Amino acid sequence: MIIGVPKEIKNNEYRVGMVPAGVRQLVRAGHRVLIETHAGEGSGITDEEYIQAGAEIVRDANMVYEASDMIIKVKEPLPQEYELIREGQIIFTYFHFASSRELTEAMIRRKAICVAYETITTPDGKLPCLTPMSEVAGRMSIQEGAKYLEKPMKGRGILLSGVPGVDPARVLVLGGGVVGANAAKIAAGLGAQVTIADINLERLRYLADIMPPNVVTLMSNEDNIRSRLVLADLVIGAVLVVGARAPRLITRDMLKLMKPGAVIVDVAIDQGGCVETSRPTTHADPIFIVDNVVHYCVTNMPGAVGRTSTYALTNVTIPYALKIANYGWPQFVREDPALAAGVNMVKGIITCKPVAECFGFTNYAPVEDLLK
Repeated sequence: MIIGVPKEIKNNEYRVGMVPAGVRQLVRAGHRVLIETHAGEGSGITDEEYIQAGAEIVRDANMVYEASDMIIKVKEPLPQEYELIREGQIIFTYFHFASSRELTEAMIRRKAICVAYETITTPDGKLPCLTPMSEVAGRMSIQEGAKYLEKPMKGRGILLSGVPGVDPARVLVLGGGVVGANAAKIAAGLGAQVTIADINLERLRYLADIMPPNVVTLMSNEDNIRSRLVLADLVIGAVLVVGARAPRLITRDMLKLMKPGAVIVDVAIDQGGCVETSRPTTHADPIFIVDNVVHYCVTNMPGAVGRTSTYALTNVTIPYALKIANYGWPQFVREDPALAAGVNMVKGIITCKPVAECFGFTNYAPVEDLLK
């Protein structure tokens, strides 16, 4: 199989879909790997390193897409890439279809085979290709939230940790999964007073056991969220429903409960956001203000720390890329349930039910049905 890795073109996206170690594994397995020139620069990887691993460097994205059976990326294709995708071409990346009808309709038209990192699910319910970026985003959410709490950044002028004699900031984390747990760890480590809210009581029991004393847990419901928004200096939106649009936990009217200059970091923005007033932003223009509340809604947070994120991501994606390249999509669907769960679309047919339900599309079929 010919595998292509284009340069990422999303705003301030410094990750790349493959590292030299991945190239080496694929080449040893008998595959060709095409890398767009300078694709790895944002992660500190040179063309020469790719060449030494066995890759072929090509001039531009057009050449990568035209020659490749499978494209491995980090972020979803952008409009300028849609027409480069061929019918039957495998696209292996983060899609987050539920956040974009335009993208979903474009991939239906292109009749690609879309394998989404974020819905690959192991039998025990874990999300191996989403987890490392959730860890990065969760930790970054506190780093960014702390920065935008500063007065020059339009925040309240609050130091997250406080100082002796002055209270630390209060942080509300909505969602106790990977993003939420990592956010809470960093915030607690800095000395903030942290509350984690989740709808899963068993998860809350677990978090209560492992977190330090300055972290408390709370059952997530509208009344509890409203009561904590009054106190919160920083709110982290960390909820996830696999493949589906994130539930909206903070409505526009709730913003009036919050302190002027409080900050919301909506990590769930990749799946549409869990705050009614959220809209996607970029690293170049990361915030906006609604009702005196700062909203940080960057859709590719881990892209800012490209080197860390690229290596963390490719540690988990390359083994799946090898399976796809070695066996082709029909066989891996039959043999690997985790990878089969990642198939969101096959030649114009949606195979991820939450995506179809999100937009009311009727062209849905379980991926197993397409093998018959």
